[in-house]
Amino acid sequence: MNEHRNNVTKQPDDRQAAEAPPPVGVVLLNMGGPESLDQVEPFLLNLFADREIIKLGPWPWLQKFIARRIVKKRTPKSCEAYRLIGGASPLNRISAEQGRALAARLGQEGNFMVRCAMRYWHPLAAETLAEFAEAGVSRLLALPLYPHFSRATTGSSLNDLKRVAAGFDHPFTIDEIRAWPDQPQYIEALAVTMAEGAEAFADEEFTVVYSAHSLPVSFIEEGDPYLDHIKRTIAAVEKFTGRPGRLCFQSRSGPVRWLEPSTPDMLGQLADQGVKNVLMVPVSFISDHVETLYEIDIQYRDLARHRGIRLVRPPALNTHPQLIEALAQLVIQKITG
Repeated sequence: MNEHRNNVTKQPDDRQAAEAPPPVGVVLLNMGGPESLDQVEPFLLNLFADREIIKLGPWPWLQKFIARRIVKKRTPKSCEAYRLIGGASPLNRISAEQGRALAARLGQEGNFMVRCAMRYWHPLAAETLAEFAEAGVSRLLALPLYPHFSRATTGSSLNDLKRVAAGFDHPFTIDEIRAWPDQPQYIEALAVTMAEGAEAFADEEFTVVYSAHSLPVSFIEEGDPYLDHIKRTIAAVEKFTGRPGRLCFQSRSGPVRWLEPSTPDMLGQLADQGVKNVLMVPVSFISDHVETLYEIDIQYRDLARHRGIRLVRPPALNTHPQLIEALAQLVIQKITG
């Protein structure tokens, strides 16, 4: 009799499980990075082949041809940079860790499946979408791990995701979050890590410098909101901390006109003004990768030291609890709103 009662009570649960809707898929968008030195060249080729970042030549069919020539010249220097930070980019690993932390947080709210889709390295959008299709997930929310929209980052990733999704037999509907430059928990996370970094100076005076990834000026002139979004983030952080800072731009390459001042130029200006301590905040990056670990921690720190400046970088947000909460709130508000 007890056995019969147990079977009876299980039946509604089984029907309920069978009728439960599939999870909502959350796609974390990022650029990806090489996970070994022999992956640097193909990663760079994928990057330079993207005409949404830079148009190489007047015709699309020339893009890959010119990209191969550029990449052949750049690969040795890029390999050396990756070698100095351990032989690989940590971006894929950190993005996956962010995804797992977000999935755990969203599990408190409902049924979600969180995966990463990288623009220039694995897992590519096609691999991630295949995983969603296999799980029967049709409703997707694209969440860029770039707080600030640019057509070269979020725009390119969203376009790629939609283009690949259109080629699947499985039906996908894709909602998107395009930017989140002043999301409250994100701003708080930045302020907290900045305070941690500033502890290195004890009671000494220091200057806050926000270093953002540069962008061709032509993008801004054509309406790209990236610079406005960066300024919104800085304004929100300054309101939180009560401390002003200066903005500069790193990682530029090529002969076009880029946003100024460059980070090396900013350090030169500060040295000339007698500044001795700089807290450099990589404001457009939420994860450690080559721009933080090599450019800031090695290149710019050495440059600053030669100019008599002590440069300190706050810890990257990575899986900071407030960042994960920021991502969770973005998802929850989009799904329920």
